[in-house]
Amino acid sequence: MTRYFTEDHEWIDVDGTTATVGITDYAQGQLGDIVFVELPEEGKRFEKGDEAAVVESVKAASDVYSPVSGAVVELNSELEDTPALVNDDAEGDGWFFKIDLTDASELEGLMDEEKYSAFIAKL
Repeated sequence: MTRYFTEDHEWIDVDGTTATVGITDYAQGQLGDIVFVELPEEGKRFEKGDEAAVVESVKAASDVYSPVSGAVVELNSELEDTPALVNDDAEGDGWFFKIDLTDASELEGLMDEEKYSAFIAKL
């Protein structure tokens, strides 16, 4: 499985043609205590960069963008009852949705972990 990152602080794990999407630990740290997550509908199609979900914290609400184009194939329904999973494990159990990739070449514009670490170090 390969992990990529966006400048908007989403992460994406790619396994074949299925990709798991969430927000980074850096993003959840900036947001503070997560109180609500609005997930997309299963089957919904997104183009790369489309608003796909919303995460709300005690500080602010923030859009979560789809890092790739495709259709949502699975949701992390645990976030509906336990949005704090994002704070506890943003880059693991706090994932948001899985998407079926339609264009794997879109991954080329994303950062690997080393580049993302350098990116957030400059913020």
